Amino acid sequence: MTLEREIKTAFKISIPVMMGYSVLGFAFGLLLVSFDYPWYLAPLMSLFIYAGALQFVAINFFNAKAGYIDIALASWFVNLRQSFYGLSLLKRFKKTGKLKPYLIFGLTDETYALLTTIKDDEQLKKKWYYFFLTAFNQSYWFIGSTLGAIVGSNIEFNTAGLEFSLTALFVVLCIEQYKNLKNPIPFSIGSVASIIALVLVPSDKMLIVTISLSLLLLFFFRQRLNNE
Repeated sequence: MTLEREIKTAFKISIPVMMGYSVLGFAFGLLLVSFDYPWYLAPLMSLFIYAGALQFVAINFFNAKAGYIDIALASWFVNLRQSFYGLSLLKRFKKTGKLKPYLIFGLTDETYALLTTIKDDEQLKKKWYYFFLTAFNQSYWFIGSTLGAIVGSNIEFNTAGLEFSLTALFVVLCIEQYKNLKNPIPFSIGSVASIIALVLVPSDKMLIVTISLSLLLLFFFRQRLNNE
């Protein structure tokens, strides 16, 4: 069985992701070692967690010595959207056999966007094409974060302001979500909840309070959201 066509097609389509993941992964690696964590944590996290936003958030968890419940709740909420990605692709992944668990694990925002917007070539062996596309994307993140951690461990590097890369990532995700949803209410709720939490609770509890308050407000306005 030759898979040359699937590999070439997956690589060609994944090039835009390579441009983003390699740079952002490098920033993650640099940021991780700047907090005096060992460099090998970067490849391990990129291999077994593989969730860009959550990996950045995890650095703050480590520093703040956050509790398991806080970590579990925040992780669930940060990656909740990917549960819906998986549900929407169940039909597409139906015949992927033993590759399905990895395809679901590797389903990031960018991989999902490629899988749902690029028209499949009917001559491709679909499950292998999906596999190589997912694997290429993860390899970009893995290589970028590993190189960033190694470089940061061996070269004096001024990382001042680098933590803003997480904020930049969330801003980009937020803009993309708004473009897809075209409904200002959820974003207004998130902004209001964040401001209230910022004023009323300590900064280390702000995330959980913001998420909880946002859920309450979304439940309160659910009828209006459904109508729109």
